Amino acid sequence: MTGATRYDPRQFKALTWFDATAAFAEGRDTPRAYLERCLEAVDAREPVVQAFAALNRETARTAADASTARWKDGKPLSPIDGMPVGIKDLLETKDMPTQLGCAAMTGNFPKHDNAAVWALRQAGAVIFGKTVTAELGGNHPGPTTNPFDPARTPGGSSSGSAAAVAAGFMPAAIGSQVGGSIIRPAAFCGNFALKPSQGGIHRGERQATSMSTHGPHAGSIEDMWQVAIEVASRCGGDPGRAGIQGPMTTPAPVKPNRLILLETDGWARTDADSHGAMDSLLDCLRSAGVEILRRGDHPLIENLERALVGAGDLANTITAWENRWTLRNLIDTKGEGVSERIKARIGAVEALGPDDYRHLLLRREQLRAAWRALASVADAFLTFACPGPAPLWPGDAPGQPLAKLPTGDAVFNTPSSLAGAPAVTMPMLAVNGLPVGVQVMGQDGDDARMTGLARWISGSIDPVIVG
Repeated sequence: MTGATRYDPRQFKALTWFDATAAFAEGRDTPRAYLERCLEAVDAREPVVQAFAALNRETARTAADASTARWKDGKPLSPIDGMPVGIKDLLETKDMPTQLGCAAMTGNFPKHDNAAVWALRQAGAVIFGKTVTAELGGNHPGPTTNPFDPARTPGGSSSGSAAAVAAGFMPAAIGSQVGGSIIRPAAFCGNFALKPSQGGIHRGERQATSMSTHGPHAGSIEDMWQVAIEVASRCGGDPGRAGIQGPMTTPAPVKPNRLILLETDGWARTDADSHGAMDSLLDCLRSAGVEILRRGDHPLIENLERALVGAGDLANTITAWENRWTLRNLIDTKGEGVSERIKARIGAVEALGPDDYRHLLLRREQLRAAWRALASVADAFLTFACPGPAPLWPGDAPGQPLAKLPTGDAVFNTPSSLAGAPAVTMPMLAVNGLPVGVQVMGQDGDDARMTGLARWISGSIDPVIVG
C-alpha cells in the first residue's frame, strides 16, 4: 500500500468526544482547545485527504468559545455541546454554501439550515465544515481519498464525512444514504455509523426520494448514538414518522441470542480474505453463545434471500425515477456542470413510465414483507457492510467507458435501504491492512436495539485481522 497507513483495529485510536466531556466539566480542558486540536489535524492531513468542501474556522471558534463558557458555568446544552461536527454538502447550512459536489451548483448558498443542522446547533454542537459528497449524492466521486490509503476510495456518497472522522478531523459527521451512502463509506474508513429507520431523522429540504435518510458517522458508538438522539429529540422524524426513539444516553450492550447471516448478491462479490475474516468472526460469536442462522436453516430466510436478488438495481432504479425531473431540469439548464455519469443514469431511466415505477414499488413491498416476516426468528440480521476493503480508484481512464462503481459496491447496503430498516456498522475486520465493516440490521424502529447489539458485539468480540 504505497503512501498508506496500515490499519490495525487493536492499535487505531479514533477521535472521540464522549470521554472528553468530564475534563470540560472539571476545567482540565475546553471545547475551544478541543476544536483547535481538530484544526491542527486538518492542517496536517487535509491536503491529502481532501474531506472538506468548505470550512468555517472563525464561526466554529466563536461557537466553541460559547460552549466553553457554558461548560465552565456547569450549564452545557447537551452532552454534545461543543462537539465539532461535519455536515455533508447535500444538507443546507446557513453559514456555508451547499454545492452538492456538482459544478452546476457552484456558488449555491441558500443561507438556511437543514432540520438536522438546526437541531445540532440547538444542542450546542460546533458546525465545523461541509464535507465532500459525491456529485448530487450519486456515485460520481469528489476529490476525497481514503485516510488509510490515498490511492483508494473512501466510499460514497458520504465520502468526506467518512474520511474526516477516520482522519481524526472531528469525532462525528452527518452523512446521508439512499442506497449505501452512509454504511459503505463508514465501513471502508473504519467508523461506526447509523443508517436510521426510514424517516428516523427529519430530512428537512431533502424529501425528494423515498429511501433517503440522514445519519451520523463517528469514532465511537457512544458518539454515534448521542448525535443521533440529540438531533432526533429536537427535530423529530420526517413528516408522518415518529423519528428515532430511545434513551438519551447510549443503549446498554445487548447480547444477541440468534443472528441471521444474510448473504445477498454480495456474497459472491466479496474476496476470499474478507470471507475468511468473516468466518473467524462468526466462530467467535458462536463461541460466545450466539446462534448463527443461514439461508438453509429456515424457509423464511431463504425467502428473503430470493427477494433480495437484484436489490441493487431495484434501489437504484426507484431512486433514479424519483430524481428524474429535478435532475433533468438541472441538465437542461446547466448541463455543462453535470457529469456524464448523472446524464447517463437519468437518460436510461427516462425510458420508464408510471406503470414501471408501480411495479418497482410492488417489488419493494414484497421485499419488505419478507424482511418483516423474520422479526420473530432472530434478534437481527448480520452481514458485511462492504464487499471487502475499499477498492483502488485511479480515476476514469481517458477514452475508456466510465468506471461502473467508482466509490465502491453498495451491494450489502441496498437491502436495509429498501427495507427502510436501521443498520449499524462496526469496524470489526481488518483485511490486508484496511478496514472492512460488519453491520447489524433490524426491523423498522429498532434503532436503539441495533445500537445496543452493536455495542455488545464491538465491546465483547475482538476484531479479526487477516493479511
